[in-house]
Amino acid sequence: MTSDSTISEETDATAHLIAREDGCIAGLAVALRCFELLDEDVEIGALAQDGDVVSAGTRLATIRGDARSILSAERLALNLLGQLSGVASATRALVDRVDGTRARIIDTRKTVPLMRGLQKMAVVAGGGGNHRMGLYDQVLIKDNHIEAVGSPAEAVRRARAHVGDDMTVEVEIERLEDLESVIEAGADVVMLDNMAPDRMRQAVEQANGRVLLEASGGITLETIRAVAESGVDLISVGALTHSSPSLDVALDFER
Repeated sequence: MTSDSTISEETDATAHLIAREDGCIAGLAVALRCFELLDEDVEIGALAQDGDVVSAGTRLATIRGDARSILSAERLALNLLGQLSGVASATRALVDRVDGTRARIIDTRKTVPLMRGLQKMAVVAGGGGNHRMGLYDQVLIKDNHIEAVGSPAEAVRRARAHVGDDMTVEVEIERLEDLESVIEAGADVVMLDNMAPDRMRQAVEQANGRVLLEASGGITLETIRAVAESGVDLISVGALTHSSPSLDVALDFER
């Protein structure tokens, strides 16, 4: 309504997508596709790519064409680019913090509705990895499953018998005393839930490479280095997708 009432149909414009703060870019192609879908005559040119770490003021892309079309697609494009770049930036910060350790940063299923695929793509752009995509591609035995079954080891045995040897079975434990039994039961990955780094270090020594060990639970930028130095293989952080602030990005017209 605003563009139609203020801008004539004959007005063409050149606009630039710009990062207004330092960060890691993700979702640029998705954002540019918004302009193409609204008006196939709009010309776009990317000046960056997903995974690029940029400084404030960096031009990310140029869009040329009908001014009304550009403005109509602007907000959706910026919402997507900002949100996904925020996820990538938060991931990159954690990845950089654990540099030099064996730990890999991964996401969880705590994603914004309808945005899971895009958010997980953004985690990868930031240097992290993806945990399971849904309930169909990996077994993850959590505390409520264990309460219903009776013990972590029994839950692993039942899961392994049900899915066979080709699917990954992961189990959450809160006590170090359960580690050996879940390994013997056939777990591929053991999640160390809310354990202190010294307990994680004991778990690493005890497992001795027989399973992958994943740290999880309230891990922040301030605490993640100590967690990584315990020797765990994976560190999962749900906040990457459910709480990362959007990166400040803008679209500016050339004068």
